[in-house]
Amino acid sequence: MKKKFAVLTALTLSFSMVLSGCSLGKDDSKEATEYINDENVDASDDASQEISSNIIVADSLEEPDYNDPTAGASVEVAETPQEENPVDDNLVMVFFGDSQMANGRGDGTDIPTLVGQRVPNATVYNLGIGGTTAAFKRTSAGYLDYENWTDNCFLGMTYCLSGQVDRNKVLAESFPDVLNTMNQIDPSQVDYYFIEYGFNDFMMKTPLDINDSEGHPTDLPQEYTFYGSLSYGINVLKKISPQAKIVMMYPFYGIYKDGNGAYLGDSFIVSNGVGTLSDYADKMGNVAEDQGTFIFDGMYHTKCDLYVDTQEQYLQDTVHLTETGRRIMARLIAHIPNGVEGYEPTAYRDGDFIKIAEFNPDETYRMDPATLKEHFSDQYDKYINGDYILAQPQ
Repeated sequence: MKKKFAVLTALTLSFSMVLSGCSLGKDDSKEATEYINDENVDASDDASQEISSNIIVADSLEEPDYNDPTAGASVEVAETPQEENPVDDNLVMVFFGDSQMANGRGDGTDIPTLVGQRVPNATVYNLGIGGTTAAFKRTSAGYLDYENWTDNCFLGMTYCLSGQVDRNKVLAESFPDVLNTMNQIDPSQVDYYFIEYGFNDFMMKTPLDINDSEGHPTDLPQEYTFYGSLSYGINVLKKISPQAKIVMMYPFYGIYKDGNGAYLGDSFIVSNGVGTLSDYADKMGNVAEDQGTFIFDGMYHTKCDLYVDTQEQYLQDTVHLTETGRRIMARLIAHIPNGVEGYEPTAYRDGDFIKIAEFNPDETYRMDPATLKEHFSDQYDKYINGDYILAQPQ
């Protein structure tokens, strides 16, 4: 563990849809800045200005039939060799999430492992499980029955890690490798938790929060909502790991097609009847603001050019990231711990924007020193002094 701490003009259609690959122009998208029950979240600044107000409400949604080709391989805790990264202590990072975190785990091309390769002396624990939600499933019963709890949603995974529920009942039968990984985690030694959910909550029509469509509170338990389950789970993590920093990751942008392969819309305009996937991202933004966590944007193309015209390169099936997509996201995510820990200027986090056509997986981002000097003079001074182990002066 690292010893220092930083502290509807809507067009409503009823149809069955299948998610798969397609490419289209940038005309059809929804206003990214929305009022979602309790507050306005401007998730993308300039990016939100491109988005129109047409919403397509889908009667039913089907997730792509995707199987990770590396899933059958063994799972190991990823560590960065210490001799290559001369820092005092290991940096312990734990990742929660769905298939976007789990995919590639068998051959070391999963996002958590790739992030760890870019962070000095990182020890990475990947607890991602495909198909999981943040919220306790509404089809389940007994959200207060901790003795018989079996749901591996984010809230359930935090209960497993904290010992509030029996992790063997939740994971041993179907996810023994994830159980083995969790058994190696000492919460008192964790430096960073990364949390990535949203797509499966969208597919299962998880309520965004306890309010109805008019914004009035209901008697729905928070555990069944996206906002509530994320908030409750983070509270658990803060209790067992008060020293840890928390990074929330928006669900990744994607597109939708109908059963005939025709383009329907993207994450900004296709709704499940509760909201669009971007609404779930916005709600995660509410949680991040309320909880004081970091946020990583994989939705609003503020970090890379993932959008309708590049999605075939980023996404295998309009939903799941390709290996190149995962490598791009990992480089961008790694700027968060690297900046906070002082391994590189914090300016790199906002300065790095990746275009997939120009991406080199072996490349390390470096901001032009003149730009750093002009806009971030204090960081430039540290750069010139050689204080950043990942950004030595050239």
